Amino acid sequence: MSTDPSPAPRRYPKGEARRTAILEAALEVFATAGYRTGGLREVAAKAGLTHAGVRHYFPTKLDLLHAVLGWRDEQAIRQMSSSEDPLEVLRQWIEAARYNQGAQRMVELQVTLAAEATSSDHPLHEYLRERYDFAVAFLRDTFTALQARGDVVTGVNPESAARTLIALTDGVQTQWLLNRDGVDMVALVREQIQRLLTVEI
Repeated sequence: MSTDPSPAPRRYPKGEARRTAILEAALEVFATAGYRTGGLREVAAKAGLTHAGVRHYFPTKLDLLHAVLGWRDEQAIRQMSSSEDPLEVLRQWIEAARYNQGAQRMVELQVTLAAEATSSDHPLHEYLRERYDFAVAFLRDTFTALQARGDVVTGVNPESAARTLIALTDGVQTQWLLNRDGVDMVALVREQIQRLLTVEI
C-alpha cells in the first residue's frame, strides 16, 4: 500500500476562472471603497455571481482580501528571492514599480489599505505591519550584502536605506495616483536606489 500523502485537490478551469473573476472584482471594490466599506455582495455583483457563490471560494471578506493582497506579493517575492545577486533584487524592485504603473487598481488598493490599517483595530493591522517588517528585513539584508562587497556608498546604514526606499516607493505611488502623467515611478525609484550605490544599477 502506498504511503504517499493524498494529492492536493485539483483546480478545474471553470473554478479557476470564477476565482480569478472574484479576485478581479474584489480588487476593484476594495481599491475604490476600501476594506471597511466594500462588501462581498458588491464583489459578487461585479463578478456576476451570487453572494453564496463568492463565499464558496472565500468564506469571509478577510479571506478574500488576503487572497487579493497575496496575488502581487507572492509574485514579487518569488522573483526577488530567486536571485543570488543582491543587485538583481534591486533591479526587481524597480521592475515592480514598472509593473505598478500598469496596475492602477492594485496601487489604489495598497494605498487605501495602508491608510486604513494604521488603526490598531483594523483586521489587517498586524498583517500589514508584518508585511512591512518583512520588506525592511529583506532589503536590509540586500544592502548589507552589497555593502560587504563595496557596492554601497560609504556611510549608508543598510536598515535606514531599506526604510528610506520603502518610504519613497510608497510616497511615489500616492503621487502617481494623483498625477499619473506627471510622475514617473520607475525613474524616481531607480534614482533613489542609484544614489545609494557605487555601481550602476
